[in-house]
Parts: sequence; structure tokens; C-alpha cells
Amino acid sequence: MKKTNKNNKQGKTGKPKKNRSLAKRNKQELIKAIFSVLQEHPEESFNYKQIAAKLHITEAPRRELLVKQLSQLKESKRIVEVDQGKYKAIAVQHYYVGTLEVNSRGNGYVVVEDLENDIFIPSNFLNKALHGDKVEVYVFSRFRQRTKMEGEITKIIERKKERFVGTVQLHKNFAFVVPTDPRMYTDFFVFKDKLAGAQDGDRVVVRIEDWKDKNNSPVAVVEQVLGRPGEQSTEMHSILAEYGLPYTYPVEVEAFAKQLDLTITDDEIARRRDMRSILTFTIDPRDAKDFDDALSFRCLENGNYEIGVHIADVSHYVKEGSILDEEAYNRATSVYLVDRVVPMLPEILCNYACSLRPKEDKYTFSAVFEMNSKAEVLNTWIGRTVTHSAFRFAYEEAQAVIEEAQVGEEYIIPAETSITDEDRVVSPEVVEAILALNTLAKKLRDKRMRLGAISFDKIEVKFQLDENDNPTGVYFKESKEANKLIEEFMLLANRKVAEYVSKLKKTFVYRIHDEPDADKLQQLNGVIGRFGYSLNLNNKQTITHSLNSLLEEVKGKKEQNLVDSLAIRSMAKASYSTKNIGHYGLAFDDYTHFTSPIRRYPDIMVHRLLELYLQGAPSQNEADYEGKCKHSSQMESLAASAERDSIKYMQVKYMENHKNQHFAGVISGVTEWGIYVEITVNKCEGLVRARDIKDDYYTFDEQQYALVGKATGRTYQLGDEVLIRVKNTDLMKKQLDFELVE
Repeated sequence: MKKTNKNNKQGKTGKPKKNRSLAKRNKQELIKAIFSVLQEHPEESFNYKQIAAKLHITEAPRRELLVKQLSQLKESKRIVEVDQGKYKAIAVQHYYVGTLEVNSRGNGYVVVEDLENDIFIPSNFLNKALHGDKVEVYVFSRFRQRTKMEGEITKIIERKKERFVGTVQLHKNFAFVVPTDPRMYTDFFVFKDKLAGAQDGDRVVVRIEDWKDKNNSPVAVVEQVLGRPGEQSTEMHSILAEYGLPYTYPVEVEAFAKQLDLTITDDEIARRRDMRSILTFTIDPRDAKDFDDALSFRCLENGNYEIGVHIADVSHYVKEGSILDEEAYNRATSVYLVDRVVPMLPEILCNYACSLRPKEDKYTFSAVFEMNSKAEVLNTWIGRTVTHSAFRFAYEEAQAVIEEAQVGEEYIIPAETSITDEDRVVSPEVVEAILALNTLAKKLRDKRMRLGAISFDKIEVKFQLDENDNPTGVYFKESKEANKLIEEFMLLANRKVAEYVSKLKKTFVYRIHDEPDADKLQQLNGVIGRFGYSLNLNNKQTITHSLNSLLEEVKGKKEQNLVDSLAIRSMAKASYSTKNIGHYGLAFDDYTHFTSPIRRYPDIMVHRLLELYLQGAPSQNEADYEGKCKHSSQMESLAASAERDSIKYMQVKYMENHKNQHFAGVISGVTEWGIYVEITVNKCEGLVRARDIKDDYYTFDEQQYALVGKATGRTYQLGDEVLIRVKNTDLMKKQLDFELVE
């Protein structure tokens, strides 16, 4: 998270964080007022009525907000409830422990969990602490009782990382490595014999060996030479290395995987439910190689349907405690960059042994449902199976069946749609299965939406790549009925597995999603108001209903991507935990990840726990699994950041061929140094610097999220349409510079 200064916090994109909203400032003013009452009489205690009277708060909504805020301050241990409903201030601390976030200007902020505001750290008081470090900070006395605190780092408790990516600057007897991360405010000193063969200008990974008090720069050693900057392979490897993500498998792990017994044996089949005779198929992206899931379908004699959701049984091969398991746990997830996939498992497992490839018997873990025509689940069976996929569909092929095929007739997938580039015949039996499953999926989705689920169908930007993986075009991935068919049955399986274990009251890995922050929703409401939309924030039901209406209303409009992005940012982040708080976005009380063990480690944990509990085992160690959940959530976040960086890189590379061209765009962010503009036709985003807007001197209006001309009063505001020219592209910084065109 970047921040400009103590008044203007910045998010990772360099755009204003949403917690500087009017609602946030009102909240902070109220907190300040509460403390003014409590600290004026530190020996006395006050109830909310007494505090309200002293603050002249008479309106019911404000009194309710006061009560809520007192409760939150008590929970965060900033005030104490000495008697029922009576509060006192807690003495102000000098020292805090938190996480340091450094901005590109070299200043920092320490984020303390129980503090409403971050602590500003000037660059000269960082004391060798780096971005992400866990630190102790001393708050200067003159700032202790203010909302905007300032301090000095007094101790580095834990380094976030010891390895960094940078570019070699070679001198006669030594070298400096200049970090690629703008938040790193220092170079690395490297002795010539510690360069590992790196040449001047090479991109490398360095590890800090020492950083003495008297030295301005840490002494480091080159651990890996990534290649020449600007080369695509170098840049992608740099992105992965920046986040500490591997891009190759250790030789010993590959060797271990290759010696595994991958045969399908009669003995193992006998221990499982044999479902090979039932019609089964997969639906995946056209270029997929790892097929996590398959669906089976058959009509029962009573008129109902039996639908099986079959998941690759990765835990059969990846045994707990093995070096293969350790490597999968450390990675926790596959990483999907624009031009490559870095798998969680070795290729022999993810693309072959575990992958539910057509015409092959496979071990699976399944959730099998008896459903009626209303999509009601009448019976559920969960357990290990052996299955046989008869057919592999790409999403485009399944979509063609849904749109064009008729029940009782075979369907020919045309060559231009087929993954074989030739006509493919789909039997009447398979046509019936896909059409029936699609009908049921739509009913499942409708029910979810009625119960309060939120429908995020955000536009995904994809690149057309040539044989050298250079971008030649941009297209948008749409979620159609075939995608939603798979999605609904995966959601159903995940929910039913979670419900089963939840009733057992045993330790489990849940996928959780908290309710959105009220202040962020207020901020969202303020922004969308500029486009003529509004949210009803009265209660949970009205919030979800109006959010869904908003997301539906903006589809196909110029502001869709902006509104979708802002709406997603207003939501809490989903994560893994043993503490089941439900999933707000899906409107599920119980939810887990069971369906993608090839690419997600939490799914492997779910499979293992599920098998234990199906066998009657006692509850497993909660603390152990909570630690694994936290690690998996962190790795998921890093992988998502790496993916975003790879998209930024490819956007810049694509726009290199469009320098000086004019494009229409929408202002997607506003800061004191300029406006961010998202090009409408390709969703590439760049910065128009304030200094490059020549018709006036522009200042940042924080309340309006706008640049305002000092002489003319002209404003550039979030959501405004503008015409830009591509001024500059910087592949190294993954940065696009635009200029406004009048």
C-alpha cells in the first residue's frame, strides 16, 4: 500500500484509499469529540447519554452512531467500560507495534491493528526498517492525543523479507543493486566476488547479509541472475521473485513426484464408489491442461436427477508430511500470469495423474446430489470415488450446445468453435445432460440471489498473444451460461461439504467473507452518485438488493469497469479460517473450498479433514489449521498481486505500439499529482500528471476527489470522460503516461 503523506493515503495503484471519505472524517471527528469528553475528566466515567449531552447530540441517528462508536472503541481497547454502559479513557501509550508501509517518496506509515489511524514516519526516522516489516514505533509526545500521529521506528521486530529484486550497477571493485520496488528507499552494496556472474545492467535477486548502523546501504549477495531487463521472461520472473514466489520446482521434489505409483489399481477401486459407468464430462477453458472437476448426470427412476460433482483426488497422491506436500503448502496456490501458469503441483500430477482427462479412469472425491426439477437437493452423498470422463468441453463448446442444441437430438459443434478445429458430434445423451444441468444451475443461481448473494461479473481483460507471447490485441472475457453452470455446481458442492462438517462441530477449513465496512459503502454511494446511481444502505437486505441492481444497471456502459472495481473494493476480502463467520458475498452460512485441489492447498486440507471425519476421526488441532489458513490467505494475496503486475506489464507492452494515439477514457483515480485514466476500449490505465495539464495550476480537492484549476475552477473528477494521448510507456516501471487532448 502506497501513501503520499499523512494527509493522503494511497492504495497499491497509487490512488486514494477509500477511508478518507466524508463518512470516515465524520467518524474521526466523533471519536475525537468522545476523547475530548473522557480525557477532560480522566477520573470520571460517563454513559452515552452524558456524552451525548456534552457534545450536544440530539438526533437519533447521531446518538445511535455514538453508541456504536463507544462499543467499537471498547472492543479495540481504546476506552474501558468500568460499569455497565459507563466508560473511561485509557491512558495514552507511547509505544506501539505494527506493520510498516513505505511509499515511493521514502516516508512510512505504521499500521497498528487497534488504532483508527496510521502513524506517520518521516523518512529520517525509519531507522533501516523496510516496507512490510513488523516494527516497534515511538509516538512523539506532541502527537499522542491527535488523530494524526507521528513517530520514530525504535525496533525492527521481524523482517518481512530478506530477498529483493534489482538491477546491477557495476563499478570497478563493487556493485550497487538498484531495487525495482519504488518503496525500497536504499540501494544494495555488493562486493564484486558476490555477484554470482551478474553483469552490468542485469536483473538479479539479492539477499541482505548485513546492515551495520554506520552504513547507509545494506551489504547483500546476488543469489540469482534473472536476465536482461525488458525481456519478457526476465520481467515475469522478476514479478514472481518480487513477491517471493518460485517459478521452478526443486529437482528433489520433481524426482519424488516421478517415483509415485500413479496406476489405478483394483484394490483402491474396491475401497471407493465406482461411478465410471455414469455419464461424466468436464467443461474448462480452451487452453486448460489441469482439469480439477467433472460433472456426472443421470435421470433416476423416480423422475429426479443424480448429479455428481467429482473433484481430482489430489490428497491420494500428496501425502501429509512428504516433501511434495511441504512444497505444495509453501506455494499454497498456482500463480496465473498473463503468459504462463506457475503450478502448485509438479506437471506430472497437475496435468496428468490428477487431471480428469477424457477417456481415462481417475480417482476422485465427490459430492453426489439427488435433485428434483426445482433444483432442490433431496439427498447428498460425499465420499471417495473412481470416475471416467467421457467428454471434454471448452466453455465455448458447451455454450454452443446450450444456445443451439435440442433435447433428443445430437449436436455438431462447428469447427470454428471446436477445440479440435474440426466438427465434433455431441450425442443426444450428452446434449440432454448439459441442457438439464443448465436449467438447474439457473434455478440455483436465482435462489442464491433471492437470499442476498451479490453478483460480481467484473470484466476480465485478456490478451491475444503471438508465438513469442507478445500482445497483439485485447479482448474481454465474458461469463456466459456455460461458465455459470460450472460455477453453480461448484458452489453447491463447496456449500454442502461445509454444511456437513459444520454440523459435526469439528475443526475445518472454511472460506469466509465478512460484511462490508459501512464507511466504504458510504464512499461508494458518493462516487456512483456522480453517475446518477444510488445505494439503499438501510439494512443488509436493501444493501445487497441495491448493489445487485447497480451492477446490473451499469453493464455495457462506459463506467462499468470503474463502478465494478469500486464496488469490489468496498467489500471485505475473502479468506480462509477455521472460524466460520459465513460468506457474505455468496449469502451462505457455511462455505469452503473443496473443488480445486490441483491449484489450491486449502482444498487439499479440506479433502484430508473430510476423509478423516467420514471415518469418524475426532476433531483435529484448530490452532495448527488456523495457522495454515493464514498462510494460504497470505499466499493467495501475493499470487493475486503478481497476476495484477503481469497484466500491468502486458498493458504497457501492448500500448508501446500505440504511442501518440488518441483514446477516449474515464477518470478512474485522482491524486494530488494527477489523474488516472482508464481507456474505454481496452481498459489500460495510465497517469496524466497534474504538471502536464497546461491550461491552469491544479490542486487536489480531497472532498470532491478532483483536481481543481486555481484560476478557471475547472475540475477533473472521478468518473469524468476525457480524451487522452499515449505520451510514454515504461516497461521497467510497468507505467503508462498519458496527456490530455483538448
